[in-house]
Amino acid sequence: MRISTGLRRKIWAAFILQIAAISCATVLGVYGASAVLKDVLIQRALTDEAAHYRERLARDPQAPPPDTYNMQGYLQRHGESENVLPENLRGLASGYYGLPAERGGSLVLVQEGEGGTLVLVFDAEQVNALAFFFGAVPLVLVLVVIYIIAWATYRISRRAVSPVIWLAGVVQHWDPKNPNLEALSPEQLPLDVEGEVLVLAQALHEFASRIDAFVQRERDFTRDASHELRSPLTVIRIACDVLCAEDDLPPYAKRQIKRILGSARDMEGLIESFLILAREGDADLPEEDFVINEVVADEVEKARPLLGDKPVELRIEEHAAFSLHGSPRVLRVILSNLIRNACAYTDRGSVVVQIHNDHVCVQDTGCGMTPDELERAFDPFFRGGLRKEGGQGVGLTIVRRLSARFGWPVTLESEAGQGTRALVRFPSAFAAGRAEAAAEV
Repeated sequence: MRISTGLRRKIWAAFILQIAAISCATVLGVYGASAVLKDVLIQRALTDEAAHYRERLARDPQAPPPDTYNMQGYLQRHGESENVLPENLRGLASGYYGLPAERGGSLVLVQEGEGGTLVLVFDAEQVNALAFFFGAVPLVLVLVVIYIIAWATYRISRRAVSPVIWLAGVVQHWDPKNPNLEALSPEQLPLDVEGEVLVLAQALHEFASRIDAFVQRERDFTRDASHELRSPLTVIRIACDVLCAEDDLPPYAKRQIKRILGSARDMEGLIESFLILAREGDADLPEEDFVINEVVADEVEKARPLLGDKPVELRIEEHAAFSLHGSPRVLRVILSNLIRNACAYTDRGSVVVQIHNDHVCVQDTGCGMTPDELERAFDPFFRGGLRKEGGQGVGLTIVRRLSARFGWPVTLESEAGQGTRALVRFPSAFAAGRAEAAAEV
């Protein structure tokens, strides 16, 4: 939607409606004036003329009927035939008439009294001429004045809102990830930008500058944190691997080293998740065609040490092979959290990762969750299941946020004491052969 065009159209529509309303009111007013002219004023004039003629007739029985430029009179004396009247006036009873066009279209007053029946006829052409000069001509003049004033007002209003339209156009074409601050710098503003619009433009410029600084700090933090946080964890993991290789360590020390190693791996996954979520949009996340099956196999192998000595079988069931175009790092974070959760909450039985045509399912035989716990499973820092210890309670929250951002919906099904089933759908999945062919090229 173009805001500038919409604002102009609204202003133009408002003036069009205003002009139409005034024009209609003017036309109706003139039409009413014409009706009053015909049906009231002329009737009054004919009535007064008839009274005046009766007075003349009383003084002079032979006084001729009125005969002027606009009016013609006829007198049918008592005992005379109607033949003294024109044919279109015969048969009319006393009263005031507006004859139809086929009978002349004149205004007629028929009045009976002493001396006979008086018929006064006002010429229709004169009536129409009067209606035109006292109705149509003023109407045209009024409408012309209204249109000129409305057009001038529209031009003034358009100039008044032009800075708003310009400002809306600038903001509309801003790139949220890289706003053009120069467009709103004081030296770039048009000369007609003043008042409230100038204040708004300056506020937007300052706001965009602060946002740009925030984004730059976020990028710097993400870049630096990605290196600085991973480096000590890598040292911890390597040191633990070296210590575990020592044969003379007591079993208790080895168990503690494995716990440190597991926590370091958990922290690496958590840091990776937070760094992805902290990025602006999907910036710095390279996308490519990759095979889901390979990512699943890698994450399963990484999670296998979490089971330790527990009698739990961790396996993959590949019912299909498909590929995605996206960020494999994001998918690894999602699958890692789901598989690690399944391993952590399963003490015996199995954790099965199933690959189908367009989705991956992680199913375990662990402690499961009650319906109330299942509703809160994606809440931050909530840990469901019969076991509450361990973990940070943010794994599923991270999964939900990443799946919503990248369009990979995640659903959970669980029953207390029976296990949990997590399903990740991939609407944009395609045959695995396409990714393999692209890799070969």
